[in-house]
Amino acid sequence: MPSRARREDAITAVPGIRVGHWTSRRSATGLTVIRCDAGAVPGFFSPGGAPGTLDTDLMRPENSVQRVHAVMLTGGSLFGLEAAAGVKQYLRGRGIGMRLRPDAPPIPIVTGAVVFDLATGAPAHPDQEAGRRAAARASAGAVEQGSVGAGTGCTVAKTGAPGTQLKGGLGTAAMRHDSGLAAGAIVALNAVGDIIDPSDGALVAGARGDRAGEMLRAAHVLPATPAVELPVQSGDAGAGANTTLAVVATNAKLGKAQAKRLAIMASAGLARTISPVFTAGDGDGIFALATGEVPISGAPELMTLLGVMAAGAVEQAVLNAVRSAETLAGVPSAGDWTSA
Repeated sequence: MPSRARREDAITAVPGIRVGHWTSRRSATGLTVIRCDAGAVPGFFSPGGAPGTLDTDLMRPENSVQRVHAVMLTGGSLFGLEAAAGVKQYLRGRGIGMRLRPDAPPIPIVTGAVVFDLATGAPAHPDQEAGRRAAARASAGAVEQGSVGAGTGCTVAKTGAPGTQLKGGLGTAAMRHDSGLAAGAIVALNAVGDIIDPSDGALVAGARGDRAGEMLRAAHVLPATPAVELPVQSGDAGAGANTTLAVVATNAKLGKAQAKRLAIMASAGLARTISPVFTAGDGDGIFALATGEVPISGAPELMTLLGVMAAGAVEQAVLNAVRSAETLAGVPSAGDWTSA
């Protein structure tokens, strides 16, 4: 069964943030909804070369929408974006959203992105009803992690021979500071690269070797000739087929430009734990949500501190994702493989 991260150790440590999952273990797919019902100032950074996103342009600092109400991370590749209609339907039914006129119905602003998990388990994707259920299940408490939600069909370490990948998953973490600042992260980990523990450089997940328990580093299995492309593993390593998505939330009061800067700084957490990362075939993206309780204007050093905290939370969430993952659809978890 998936593990549970306590609220103080999860993205829900940031007041106003709620998380809900919909999971299909049979089809090895799912989705995760991060709700911010009162609205949060958004930012987005996409360092990967093959993104699959929903309405991320509205998050650009120069555009007029100032708040979003949910971020959806979904499996099923671009087909999974269908689930956003269910998220919007649920939020609208609860009166959550932007009102253009006092007498007009609310318009929930929902953004998000996809991971490619169609090569894991039965080909399937989250639909509108899955989105509605995930939004309805969102809570401000403990958060399930591992092979759940958007992490259900995720895999990692796909630079080796076909069929040597290990299980990815979904992870969350949080950091707090004496200043009152809090930063939390949730990550759907579907990387082509190895997973590295930056505290000691240890290989947490790498391509499976010939012997039980053996893992190989990407640097040892990637072709030495630059003209040779990465091997394609049943669609897993093709363009757009590898994606790590992160959402970082903070209680800081930020503008949209600052929120984007936070997303950029948080990407360091992915760079420290995934190798290689941000490749031409990755849809890697980082969302930022600022709920606005703690002012930081006039103290630029707090913005730097916040970026460090967000990157640290992303880093830990990546490690939690792979360490909490379970063997599923014939793909072993790193824990099961190394203990074999």
